[in-house]
Amino acid sequence: MLKLFEQIGRYVLLMGKVFSKPEKLGIYRRRILFEMDALGMNSIGLTAIISIFIGAVITLQMSINLESPFIPQYLIGYATRETMILEFSSTVVALILAGKVGSTIASEIGTMRITEQIDALEIMGINSASYLILPKVVATVFFFPFLTILSILIGVIGGYMISVFTGIMIPDDYVEGLFYCFRTYSIIYSLIKMAFFAFIITSISAFCGYYAAGNSLEVGKASTRAVVISSIVIMLFNLILTQILLI
Repeated sequence: MLKLFEQIGRYVLLMGKVFSKPEKLGIYRRRILFEMDALGMNSIGLTAIISIFIGAVITLQMSINLESPFIPQYLIGYATRETMILEFSSTVVALILAGKVGSTIASEIGTMRITEQIDALEIMGINSASYLILPKVVATVFFFPFLTILSILIGVIGGYMISVFTGIMIPDDYVEGLFYCFRTYSIIYSLIKMAFFAFIITSISAFCGYYAAGNSLEVGKASTRAVVISSIVIMLFNLILTQILLI
């Protein structure tokens, strides 16, 4: 328990260094754009592929399990939309990104730590925590919500495609369900969650990599630790944010 509080304290102190005043804003702007491309744009393909299949599977399962003359078919489209918006495109996509982006950040910063590149930055008088971590945090917090929107759109398209190609339900009924009882706040809720999850993924992964010590094996352990801890914290905050924002 004491070790847990020690790690939380080190994390808080690191975040204090990360969000201290940057030395040169121009450098940070360029690094933020670079990180948006490296961490955000490179995640579009994975997000799109998973989302289209999940949207199709949700629609297929709903059609099979709700096959009844007493249940309107448009509710299948409604259920697919709500599942994608409320949970999959924020929470599940965040868990996937924790594995892809989180491990990348932890291994990158961890390698810099064990090869003493971070020590070299400190000797030159550069705030290494802010220089290395802040652009990543800003890039993911701003870009990951766009991945959520993309996931929602592609997911519902996947559901429509499976209804057209398999004939398991009438496509027009599916489209009707997409607009049934639509609430804009559900989108806002999903985007807020993803922004929180982006910060969690980036900051925890950077923390694990920043304090890596030893040899290259420790970088691998730090990467694994980053994914596991980020996933646990994401699920915890998913519960907290749902309680705060929806109830």
